[in-house]
Amino acid sequence: MRTTHRRRALAAAGSALALTALAACSSVDDGSDSGDSGGDSGDGESMSTLADLQEAGSINVGFFGEVPYSYEEDGELTGATIELGRAIYGELGIDEVTGTQVEWGALIPGVNADRFDAVSAGMSILPERCEQVAFAEPTIMYTTAFLVPEGNPEGLTDWQSVEGSGLKLAVTSGAIEAGYASETDVDAMEVPDRQAGLDAVVSGRADAYALTGISLRALAEETDQPVEATEAFVATINGEPQIGAGAEVFRQDDTELLAAYNDGLSTYLEDEAAWLEVMEPFGFSETEFPPSGLTAEQLCDPEQDLSDLADELGMDY
Repeated sequence: MRTTHRRRALAAAGSALALTALAACSSVDDGSDSGDSGGDSGDGESMSTLADLQEAGSINVGFFGEVPYSYEEDGELTGATIELGRAIYGELGIDEVTGTQVEWGALIPGVNADRFDAVSAGMSILPERCEQVAFAEPTIMYTTAFLVPEGNPEGLTDWQSVEGSGLKLAVTSGAIEAGYASETDVDAMEVPDRQAGLDAVVSGRADAYALTGISLRALAEETDQPVEATEAFVATINGEPQIGAGAEVFRQDDTELLAAYNDGLSTYLEDEAAWLEVMEPFGFSETEFPPSGLTAEQLCDPEQDLSDLADELGMDY
């Protein structure tokens, strides 16, 4: 059942995230009143975060700098989640989207410490993360892939092909694949970002690098190194499919902002063509379009049985 598998499968990732959060919180925005984040307190003494942002006409989002989600190109902030956010925030009267780039592990601590107003990084919705922040509805579906030397000499096809193989697998610190590795018989090494993952494979320090399929397709296309991305797959961990979906992230107190964002997002989730118009230029396809009926509440629930949910949604795994 999911209660045990989901908790165990992501325990290491959750613990790593929590430790990083503590470290990051101790080093950013000293002296700020993080207990009053400008959220929707309803105390009548201050405007809600949404009202503040609308008055300013600008929102600052935290981002990781990962293609194709949110990154800078020629000094301009862009990416699939950034452009989707621009469209939604624009409809809310917030016309300017600026960004603050931080390490992956500093995204959640950063938004909670008021370093930025939201997180635009395609962050996966996980129960452990839902305890700390509020997620918008699922916006991008994730599958897993491996970055491997050209020709895929080890013949890697799915997570089971690396389990018990003795191969060295690079994973990004704090990412969901690090949790998969900790729960299974995989010899893993953690790297800080996708460039380090690529370097590990090219140098031979790792036999493969695990990350989302869309990220590795982009990485393989943009590098001149002799590597390739395998076909993407839904990872099965301890017999359960791992339903991965990413979304915008907000502070838990910012309920009005979250509701307004979800309202704007619904336009795209109800119209695949409109979603593709924004996302397709960044390499996304109908494969990454969320299935009808999938909610953040389901993915935040540690008691949710993933196998049952996948069957209910008609997902192949």
